[in-house]
Amino acid sequence: MSAPDEARPPVIAQGLSSLGEADFRRLAKFIQGELGIRMPDTKRIMLESRLQKRIRHFGMSSFAEYVDFVFSEEGRRSELINMIDAVTTNKTDFFREPDHFEFLLERILPDSPQAKGGVMSFWSAGCSTGEEPYTLAMVLEEYREENPRFDYRIFASDLSSKVLDAAKAAIYDEEKCEPIPMSYKKKYLLRSKDRGVGLIRVKPELRAKVSFARINFMDDRYPIEQSFDVVFCRNVIIYFERQIQEEILGKLCSHIRSGGWLILGHSETLTGMSLPLKSVAPTIYARV
Repeated sequence: MSAPDEARPPVIAQGLSSLGEADFRRLAKFIQGELGIRMPDTKRIMLESRLQKRIRHFGMSSFAEYVDFVFSEEGRRSELINMIDAVTTNKTDFFREPDHFEFLLERILPDSPQAKGGVMSFWSAGCSTGEEPYTLAMVLEEYREENPRFDYRIFASDLSSKVLDAAKAAIYDEEKCEPIPMSYKKKYLLRSKDRGVGLIRVKPELRAKVSFARINFMDDRYPIEQSFDVVFCRNVIIYFERQIQEEILGKLCSHIRSGGWLILGHSETLTGMSLPLKSVAPTIYARV
């Protein structure tokens, strides 16, 4: 999931003044109102750091000039999406929180009628650069080898168009792929012919099982017609206010079929929320 980057202390470009209070408030109001992401005063320096590249791109001399442009008619049409990409980043890994995939193999798939002879649909909501949906595809492909009547499709979405482009390309550093079991690497990954660059790519057969789209969780409705058997929405809602978390999860539930599943991240909880979900295991819920 795209979320503000707080990992490294930023350095403001030489000759560029700090982001002023009024301009920070304009950006923070937009980011929280339109994207639902909390933007307290402690995020101001992070925001300054992330916007420097865009300011240099236009040859502008101040944050104020850039902010005015972003909210102009031309800026909203051509730059707003780049600003959103600039101030968000992503943390994800292959086989992150692996017990979720074990539960999928041991409980969800064996108990699902669709898995015995049909097509199951999965949604990786907040897919970042694609590690989660491709992990899911590897796991499901392994299951399909043992259950030839089973098939699946994966829909993956994120707020950031930049990370979606990376996810579609499915090219990763070799060290990023260390959590992938060796047997999976041999079956589902391709190494670059130039071994010196240290890059791998997900095989085209697996890439073909995943479709991608840009979705903002703050939209009133999501442009999705189907219902899903399983929705992964892990380490996404932690960036939102509690009320907004419940609203987002309510909208996700409307796209989960009755008897389907919602899987959250280990740091997330539904305690106190009124949702049509029943806890089955830690951070794993059945749609009722």
